[in-house]
Amino acid sequence: MLMASLSDIGLAAAINILSAFTFLLAFAVLRIQPINDRVYFPKWYLKGLRSSPLQAGLFVSKFVNLDFKSYIRFLSWMPAALQMPEPELIDHAGLDSAVYLRIYLLGLKIFVPIAFLAFSVMVPVNWTNSTLERSNLTYSQIDKLSISNIPTGSNRFWTHLVMAYAFTFWTCYILKREYQIVATMRLHFLASERRRPDQFTVLVRNVPPDPDESVSELVEHFFLVNHPDHYLTHQV
Repeated sequence: MLMASLSDIGLAAAINILSAFTFLLAFAVLRIQPINDRVYFPKWYLKGLRSSPLQAGLFVSKFVNLDFKSYIRFLSWMPAALQMPEPELIDHAGLDSAVYLRIYLLGLKIFVPIAFLAFSVMVPVNWTNSTLERSNLTYSQIDKLSISNIPTGSNRFWTHLVMAYAFTFWTCYILKREYQIVATMRLHFLASERRRPDQFTVLVRNVPPDPDESVSELVEHFFLVNHPDHYLTHQV
């Protein structure tokens, strides 16, 4: 039987860390290129706080960032984003950016306590047995950290049962708390924004024909009569 060793796990971790850093590096480099300016700073353009770099300068500088100093500090946006208050971050980059950042922090809130509890409680419980050593199975040192190193009928299984409930409770509690915060953020965001038709869209189908009015006139007349305080516009 082929078992995973520490070197295999280390290699897999190194590949994942390298891949994550590569994607982060690609994002950071593409972010400072003039040709992508509108993609990464759309709200600044909508507010008139930023102008397109494609309108001035050398032809090459319109597409490629020639300021080599910016490549040295290309990750400076990360600590700035983490330190920025959420209302300012929402105003700067939008609600999605603030929620996306909270998702990463949510992972830390869930998995850091779980990892600490697992290594401080479950690992000693599993490691101090010799079930695998007395068996004829092929195993690696990493397998001694798992539940497979506990003998059948042992009271140590209670540790795994209690920890499973503890992990589940903690995960559900953090998720519920985070969802409440995000829902409140969304409501405040929608309340602070000016009204837009796409926020109050209603799909109407099977409009009955009227010989005296077109479909557009009929829809408008219906909503103006029945919902005059909420009707904004319509599209047929």
